[in-house]
Amino acid sequence: MLSCAAIALAGCGAKKSATPQALQLERGDLVAVAQALSGQEASVDSEVAATKAAWPLIANGLPAHGTISRPVIRTAVERAATLSLPELFSERQAPALTGPSSPVAGTFRTFNLLAIRGWRLIGAAIEQIEHGSRAGARFARANVALYIESVYDAHFSLAQIGKKLAKGYKELGGEKAFGASLTQAEIDALAATYSEATDRLYPHVGVRLGS
Repeated sequence: MLSCAAIALAGCGAKKSATPQALQLERGDLVAVAQALSGQEASVDSEVAATKAAWPLIANGLPAHGTISRPVIRTAVERAATLSLPELFSERQAPALTGPSSPVAGTFRTFNLLAIRGWRLIGAAIEQIEHGSRAGARFARANVALYIESVYDAHFSLAQIGKKLAKGYKELGGEKAFGASLTQAEIDALAATYSEATDRLYPHVGVRLGS
């Protein structure tokens, strides 16, 4: 217990003793990350709305019989395809981010990858089931649960971003430290956009690979 307490205290002390240059760099990175998130709001909101409309139709798997290609599913596939990844969050640039900015960028990248691939593969699976060979349809049905889980996991990740951003902002001094470069109101707005209330999918995914 004492060793744990010592580690915790050491961690707190290390943060407090960060050099002014290091803190300035971390704050600058967080400002850049917040700006990147703000630039993605429109496309993310559009994808989330489309996914929430389609989710009840796929949360427990695709129907065993009947037509699957419904307009809301097609719209979700199309909206996901329009998502983009800010260059700042890319695997090439993200490693240079410091402090709390790094996990925020990584979490957004996870959402982006899982949402795009998940919906693209769901669309492809439906195409195989409805218009492909019997073997292709069987393969699609056997694997579509994995793609549906990916969409759920994508939005679970998206819902964590606001909390990470707000926590990092507070750790780096809040509005007093950032001033006009990043206000509390801007953080609150982003935290609302990238939140569980806005982005989580309900019900919970009810299908698993092999089911």
